[in-house]
Amino acid sequence: MKEFLQPLFLYWDGFKIPLLRKKILTTLLILAFFRFLAHIPVPGVNLDLLRQFFQQNQILSLLDIFSGGTLANFSIAALGLGPYINASVMFQLLTMLIPRLEELQKEGEYGQAKINQYVRLATIPLSALQSLGMYGILKTQNIIPSLSWAVLLALVLSMVAGTMIMIFLGDLISQYGLGNGTSLLIFAGIVARYPVTVLQTGTAYQGSGNLFNLLVVLILIIVLIASIVMVDEAVLRVPIQSARRLGSGRTPLTQTSYLPIKVNTAGVMPIIFAVSLASIPSMLGGFLGSVPSLSSFARQISSIFSTTGYVYPIFYFLLVLLFTYFYTTVVFKPKDIADQLRKNGSFIPGIRPGQATEKRLSYLLSRVTVIGAVFLGAVAVLPNLAQRVTGISTLTVGGTGILIVVSVIIELTRKIENVVQMYRYERFTR
Repeated sequence: MKEFLQPLFLYWDGFKIPLLRKKILTTLLILAFFRFLAHIPVPGVNLDLLRQFFQQNQILSLLDIFSGGTLANFSIAALGLGPYINASVMFQLLTMLIPRLEELQKEGEYGQAKINQYVRLATIPLSALQSLGMYGILKTQNIIPSLSWAVLLALVLSMVAGTMIMIFLGDLISQYGLGNGTSLLIFAGIVARYPVTVLQTGTAYQGSGNLFNLLVVLILIIVLIASIVMVDEAVLRVPIQSARRLGSGRTPLTQTSYLPIKVNTAGVMPIIFAVSLASIPSMLGGFLGSVPSLSSFARQISSIFSTTGYVYPIFYFLLVLLFTYFYTTVVFKPKDIADQLRKNGSFIPGIRPGQATEKRLSYLLSRVTVIGAVFLGAVAVLPNLAQRVTGISTLTVGGTGILIVVSVIIELTRKIENVVQMYRYERFTR
């Protein structure tokens, strides 16, 4: 019982620290403002028909979870951070292809600030295109009437402005709050929508009349949470030795430590990237469906990438694998770590410093990343497969949401624990 309550005491101790308390209150205030934006709808939309349509479309329901209910309410922040995430992925890929962007990325804070500026500029046209695609989808379902160019322009501009406000709120959390702003906004949206998801699951269970379905849901949730925690805590410990000089005539001491390589180095970002891109075919089909000459082609796209088929889960799984490898190379750079070890006089036993160490770290990272990538892909896809067995559509939404919620909670717990331990250490040394 004491071990179970220990994290709660840790959080309480953290709230007593003035700096940490200020960060927590700032984060909560920004998240409260975000929830306020989620309930400011764009005029001219039949919200009852919109919510019924979202319950029948799993891809849009998943996007609604990530946007924190702003999409089902069709608020000014309906697009959420999706366009910004897509722009970030696009520029991360371009840095590998364009030498100028690669040089900027290596220039430290200045280069990163310039790239972030380019990402924000690219977010504006992407937001406009996605808002037009959403308008096309809802127009074909008779949820939004045909709008004049002036009204349509106002709708697009309001949704673009909502996305830029979301980016601003995320930056405020990252700078003045606690944790990563993008992850926390998505986390807040998922948590805010969980009561609706639970009610939908309960309704589906009542309709099925089968106790087996409810047991499968509960078992999946427990196994999923336990697996996420286990994989998130798993690390490969690479032994590192450092020579320490003791003066003339004395034998140097060799200290042994470990370089941890996490199994899930990329964290939750591959899932966020994959969800944003997996929705593009559906939105493209809805946008093209409003064009009479392309309506048949749009129906084919929507049919191929339907969540009831097998193309969507395979496509989703491959995207998660791709972005796991991609984001891991961004977070963990073997060349930089090998150079740092060489400068510190450290080395991997049996491996020469420099290029040999870099190759060894790259080899270990690639093997470990396979486990993390397959795990993330399985977590993303298995709820969709389980939904086919139980018939409960909210499983598809709930599985990915649980992954993000648990991962963000673990990340926040670590940051709070680090701050509390540092504060205790400073008080001890005074």
